[in-house]
Amino acid sequence: MTIDTLKDSLGDFAKDIRLNLSTVLSEEGAPDLTLNQIYGIALASAYSTRDEVIIGAIKAQAAGTLSDAELNAAKAAATVMAMNNIYYRFVHLASDKEYGKLPAKLRMNVIGAPGIDKVDFELYSLAVSAINGCGMCMDAHVHEVTKAGVSKTGVQSAIRIASVLNAAAQALSIGKAG
Repeated sequence: MTIDTLKDSLGDFAKDIRLNLSTVLSEEGAPDLTLNQIYGIALASAYSTRDEVIIGAIKAQAAGTLSDAELNAAKAAATVMAMNNIYYRFVHLASDKEYGKLPAKLRMNVIGAPGIDKVDFELYSLAVSAINGCGMCMDAHVHEVTKAGVSKTGVQSAIRIASVLNAAAQALSIGKAG
C-alpha cells in the first residue's frame, strides 16, 4: 500500500488527516528535518500505532530512502520505547517518588548504540514517546535532540508526524468499526 492508497482508504470524516499526511511527510511540511529523519520518525511512529496498513504504507514510502540501519533503528526505537514509556510514565506519575530513586534494571543498550546517528534515533524515540504519552521520556529526548542542534521547529515537526500517523491509525480503526 502507498501513502496515496492509505489516504484514499480514510473516510470523509478524516479529510484533515488525509491532507496532513500529504504535508508532514515532506521536507517542506516537516521543516528542519531531513527526508531520512522524516521517514525514520514516520516508520517508528507507524510501528507504535501497531496498524499493519500504516506500517506498510510508510515502509513503501521510505523504500529506497532509508538504509537497513535506519529501518532497524525505527523498529528498535518503537520497541525499546514501548518498554521505557510504560516504566518511566509510572515513575513520573506514581505518588511515591521513591520509585524514581530505584535503578530501572532494564536493558536498553540500543539507546546508546542505535547503529545510526544518535540524534536521529532520539528523534524516532521522541515521536514514539509522544504517541505513548510519556512526558518524562519526551523531556529527556527533547533535551538530547536540542543539545545536538535540532531546532524547536524540528522537534515540532517530529511530533506533528507522530500525531498525524496516530490519527491515521485511529481513522482506519473507526472506518473498520463502521
